Parts: sequence; structure tokens; C-alpha cells
Amino acid sequence: MRFANFRLVRYIFAMNFSRPLRLVILLLLLGGTVGCDQTTKHIARTKLNQFDSVMLLGGLGELQLAENSGAFLSLGDSLPQAIRTLVFTVAGGIGLLAMFVYLLLRPRWHWLAFCGLALVMAGGASNLIDRITRNGLVTDFLTLRCGPLHTGVFNVADILVMLGIVLFVLSAWIVSRQSIASRQK
Repeated sequence: MRFANFRLVRYIFAMNFSRPLRLVILLLLLGGTVGCDQTTKHIARTKLNQFDSVMLLGGLGELQLAENSGAFLSLGDSLPQAIRTLVFTVAGGIGLLAMFVYLLLRPRWHWLAFCGLALVMAGGASNLIDRITRNGLVTDFLTLRCGPLHTGVFNVADILVMLGIVLFVLSAWIVSRQSIASRQK
């Protein structure tokens, strides 16, 4: 019985699911995460204005509306509008479509790598929706603080992208450790 359970766990961790099942998982993950991000951005746009801010408990953060024409933490916002549109909207959209196809067509996945890239894609897709519907701008509204240190203004999609990157790197580390362990046997 123990051996059968171990094989099931290995099967799940290898993410050797059929393409239709992977498509369902991807669409559910995309729908849920994009929906949550777009909801938080809508609330920020309707409840905050660009001159007011709301301090979070203990001064650990601040909610303040910001419309970002650049990428993560305003990277590239000083580029000309045409270049920003080409890079952030057109190339970003093509990259997200390629990532979607790659997630579906690759035969085997470690589940952390699959979830990580799916979260990166979901965060990117939600910010792409903003760019397309809001004239190249992405709604940001959250800043975290710890004493004199603070982040730039970001949104839930940015958190999804960062979490996805962490999961993908963790997956690569786990797979490399498993590979080393199997070679040593």
C-alpha cells in the first residue's frame, strides 16, 4: 500500500496529466487569479483617488492609487509611448500566448514549475488586460513599509508574478537535488 501511495505522489508531482486536464487547470487558475486582480484594481480605482492614501495597520503599508505606464515598479515608463506599446502590450501579449502554449504542450511538468509559470502568466495577463483597456496604463495601489524601507507601488498581479518566479526557481532547485540524489545511489 505504501508503494502505491508513493507512485501516486510521484505521478502528481511529475504533472503527467493529459493536455485537456492541464487546459482546465490553467483556465481555472487564470480565471481565478485574473478575476481577483482585476477586482482589486477596480476597487482601488473606485475607492482611492490619486491624492488620498490609506495607511495600513501599524504603518506597514499604504494604499494609494497610481497609474503605471511602465513595467514592474515603473521600469520603462520613460520610454516613448510607441515603444512602450510595442514592448509591453504587443511583445508581452505574444510572450504570454507562447507561455500558454508551452504550458499545454510540454509533455511533463514538475507541479511547482507548472504552477509557477501559470502564476507568472496570470499576473502578466491581468496587467495586459489593464494595458489594453486603460490606454497602456496599469493600476497599482499597494506599498509595503518596514521602518525607513519601502517598496514601490505594485498590485496583486505583480505579487502573482513574483510568487510564480519563486515557485519556478524552487522547482528547479528540487529537481536538481533529486537528480543529484538519484545519481549518488
